[in-house]
Amino acid sequence: MAQPGLQFESETRLSDEVRAEIDRWIAKYPPEHKQSAVMAALSIVQKANGGWLTTELMDAVAAYLEMPPIAVYEVATFYSMYDLKPVGRHKLWVCTNISCMLCGSEHIVAHLRKKLGIKPGETTKDGKYTLKEVECLGACSGAPMMMIGDTYYEHLTPEKLDEILEGLE
Repeated sequence: MAQPGLQFESETRLSDEVRAEIDRWIAKYPPEHKQSAVMAALSIVQKANGGWLTTELMDAVAAYLEMPPIAVYEVATFYSMYDLKPVGRHKLWVCTNISCMLCGSEHIVAHLRKKLGIKPGETTKDGKYTLKEVECLGACSGAPMMMIGDTYYEHLTPEKLDEILEGLE
């Protein structure tokens, strides 16, 4: 399900709106370093494609940024914020790095696994949730924590998780 305002003309052609948004990022770098906008470009394209990247879309980013497709694939497969298969409407990113781990992130993941009936990396059958364990989200003082969309949820407990999930569409 594509996001309003960021549509594709086809799997291999970025829309004018998507290109304009990528161009805003390209403008932040010297012209000879436009490839530096690759992470932002992948995020923009992923959002426009309903939360995930296809090989064709990564190829389109590579062509637009004038870089080898393999370099784009390396970025997309290295960072946990990119998904290469369809995801749920809500991506639950649970931090399991050291601070969160010491504060009980394994209990948070276990609660979500039981409640949603999925393992990290899976999506619920109704397509509502995708559960993902990620490395540091930069909110160590709020451990254990997770991110859904652009929102951080900190100092999590199973009870807080249930309230958060009930509040989602």
